Amino acid sequence: MEVSEVILAHGHENVQATHRTTLEITKAPHLSKGGTCIIAVKADKASADLNPMFKKIMRRKDARLTVLIEAGKTAEVLIASGSPHLVLTHPTDIVIRKSDYVCDRTLAIKANKAAFDLSKNVVAELKNPERNVKITLTAKV
Repeated sequence: MEVSEVILAHGHENVQATHRTTLEITKAPHLSKGGTCIIAVKADKASADLNPMFKKIMRRKDARLTVLIEAGKTAEVLIASGSPHLVLTHPTDIVIRKSDYVCDRTLAIKANKAAFDLSKNVVAELKNPERNVKITLTAKV
């Protein structure tokens, strides 16, 4: 079984992408330089907005998530895992973690990349406030 979600967001001049354990997408329009895990703002979806079937798959222990981040002519893929402990109710944020920590912002755990691991080319695009960012989430069991 496989379900995909597409999130449309925007780059921001304060994207740092230096956080070593998490990566975040937010509906918030602003970003301070302290938000080192945030890679995109003004997202059209957060955890609470994801469709029920997608959430059901992500709450399985054997769920695998593929995240495709497209910005300009660059792209990056990361892989993470689901968990029966996922809440998926946060109204503004989506966080993908390398650890197995879960809160209402957590979309996936045990990711193979965090913000720090994104390529310099992708990060450069994400720093452009005019850049549209497309994030495709594919949950599979």
